Amino acid sequence: MKTYKILLLLIGVSIMGCSDLEEEPSGLLAPEGFFSSVADIQTAVNGAYGHMTTEDFWGRKMSLPLMLRGDMVSIGDPTTSTRRIEHEEFNVPTDNGMISGYWQRVYQVIASANQAIAGAALVSAPDEQKNPVVAQAYFVRAFAYFHLVRQFGAIPYLDAPVTDAGAAASISKTSAEDVYTNIIADLEFAKTWLPNTQAARSIPAKSAAHSYLALVHLTMGNYQSAYDEAKGVIDNEGTYNLGLEADFQDLFDATTIDGSQEPIFALDFNGFSDGDTGRDYQAALTGLRNDEQYDLGGGWSVAVPSLGVYNAWDGRDYRKAVSLDTTGLFNGVTQPFTVFKESGASGRGVNRPHIAKYTRNTGVTATGNGRASQQNYSMIRYAEVLLIAAEALNEVSPGSTEAEGYVNRVRARARNSNGVTSGLFPADISGLSQSDFRDMVLEERKWELAFEFKRWYDIARRRIGPEVFGASGLEGAKPGFSEDQDYLYPLPADELERNPNLMPNNPGY
Repeated sequence: MKTYKILLLLIGVSIMGCSDLEEEPSGLLAPEGFFSSVADIQTAVNGAYGHMTTEDFWGRKMSLPLMLRGDMVSIGDPTTSTRRIEHEEFNVPTDNGMISGYWQRVYQVIASANQAIAGAALVSAPDEQKNPVVAQAYFVRAFAYFHLVRQFGAIPYLDAPVTDAGAAASISKTSAEDVYTNIIADLEFAKTWLPNTQAARSIPAKSAAHSYLALVHLTMGNYQSAYDEAKGVIDNEGTYNLGLEADFQDLFDATTIDGSQEPIFALDFNGFSDGDTGRDYQAALTGLRNDEQYDLGGGWSVAVPSLGVYNAWDGRDYRKAVSLDTTGLFNGVTQPFTVFKESGASGRGVNRPHIAKYTRNTGVTATGNGRASQQNYSMIRYAEVLLIAAEALNEVSPGSTEAEGYVNRVRARARNSNGVTSGLFPADISGLSQSDFRDMVLEERKWELAFEFKRWYDIARRRIGPEVFGASGLEGAKPGFSEDQDYLYPLPADELERNPNLMPNNPGY
């Protein structure tokens, strides 16, 4: 494993090392005093990756609200932090601690990328050597802004290092439309210059930029472009070294996932951390309180599927068994989910199945409850690209057997239970109307990508909140949801106080 020096390149902001890189801060340097080689550009990019694997970003603060705001997961422990419950109940104030901590960190990701891009201009090297590394920075910047614009709408857009703190403190918001334009431009640059494959899926290759362009266009409703980009990935499946993992369970086995062809871009945690740097929390947040079955010390029962998810999910679908734990082990005795709370002794659990994707095969963990695991979190994987192609093609050319084929390929894997194909469920689809296909593919995404932090974004982009949060939804009626307000987060109150140019806040806040 390579060792890099992660330098303090930002004004007053330290760049953290990636979880699989050794962190060695060595001083506060201006770009012109540091960037002299392509390796120096890579060092700055590594800092951006490192910020993503902290508690403020994917460790907990950014990822947990995405899960709670969907219609498949709710709070299992009512004594958990209020700032978490506020997302579950759509009662989020402008000083919500999950948002304020994440907001600062995501702009550190962006700052690191901007430093790499600016520093590259100081490096004398042929484009063929330099641009494949610079393209990583463009991808990272697009990745960060894509999350921000979907969560907040209009936001401050910075595309260069901050050299004047006063000017930065008075920046205005950039419209969501213009942010998307910039995201697409960054991804196009990345798609041009990134190599077809990389040594690890935690480093973006051409397939990552290609796939995110498909997802960005899908989110914007540019269905022809979304299909074209997704089809480009599919047509290059061999070149990009992509494929569906034969066994769905293996996608969530931290000890084997590094060899999988399905992840396209992943955040890679490695079983150690320095404080909250390099530490993930999903095993703890989703694990069953006091459960003994995985030798993790049990979880916290914070983010727990609603009973409606269990009841609605057909038991013949192998993905259900992979995604959910319906039994726990307490004092050496296996108990069903109907008595989890009573069996767990503390009384703080909940009598519902729990998420198994992040507890069953964590690999080495550095701290209790499965925190600081070896999990690789797929930000996008090949199955999603197939579903993007299907959804987009249905919008521009309904009734296509090609679109059906993409869904059926994903469904065929769902019938493959531990290497044995059942042939029962989910069945192949054919002959659906455009409207029925649209509903079906969203349902397919719901089950295929369950608890992978995608569902909220699907609800928001399709504006189906009133439907999924109504009385017939998986969680029952959620009266706190307002479609006039809750498709966006509030801008953090302390940011508005520091910079009134960011006013007004998003509607309803």
